[in-house]
Amino acid sequence: MPDRITGAGMYQTETRQWCRAAVAALVTVLCASAVACGSSGGRHDDKPAATAVRAPEPLSKARLTAASFTDGEKVGSFTAGEYGLNSPFGDEYSADPAVCLPLVSLSKGTARYGAPTAEVNREVQRPGEPLGENTAVQLRSYAHGDAVRVMKALGRAGAACRGGFTEDRTVVDADYLRAETLRPPKTGDEAKAFRFTVRDVAGEQRHYEYLTVVRHGSTTLSFRTGSGSSEDVGGVPRTVLDEQWQKFRAATN
Repeated sequence: MPDRITGAGMYQTETRQWCRAAVAALVTVLCASAVACGSSGGRHDDKPAATAVRAPEPLSKARLTAASFTDGEKVGSFTAGEYGLNSPFGDEYSADPAVCLPLVSLSKGTARYGAPTAEVNREVQRPGEPLGENTAVQLRSYAHGDAVRVMKALGRAGAACRGGFTEDRTVVDADYLRAETLRPPKTGDEAKAFRFTVRDVAGEQRHYEYLTVVRHGSTTLSFRTGSGSSEDVGGVPRTVLDEQWQKFRAATN
């Protein structure tokens, strides 16, 4: 309306005053209703809105332990056990480039998500076959919604590291020649699955590993399957994944 008024003198002055007052009133209303309107006019408040959905509380180590396989528990043709050093060696490895780290270990925090608040690790393998098929089953709980960020980081890593990456180990490095994204199981709130082609440290053979990560609320359930030989085991054993998932849901409901 003011743009169409072309009069002069008193009427023009009054029109401009009315326009300024109307604009000021409109800004006040918008600021009162907008979530990110701050006193500086251009900055956005990083604090979540009062009506935002709160992230689920992380589970304690005691609850994760109750939801995990027990030492000596039979899981189909496999047997679950505890790691001698509480976790697999791979949890201490890093990756180059760094964006690939979630494909190697989820025990460390990054700039995008924090370290887990609690973690329980189990090894599942066939008795009497130390170099045979084995699966690292790891339950991790995260605070501040970081479990969701972990899954997003896994997705980014899967896309960025398809052509391979280096796993930085304590003594020698391992070359991941390929990282393939697979169709994940329809389990939990979301899930991701990968297949890795790895050249052994001697550079003579190729090994194959599979990683499936399921998220439910603030917890991730990670399954990494491989063997001590060049045999391609074909994926994470469904029996191991299903039985761990059922036990987790029964203990946390």
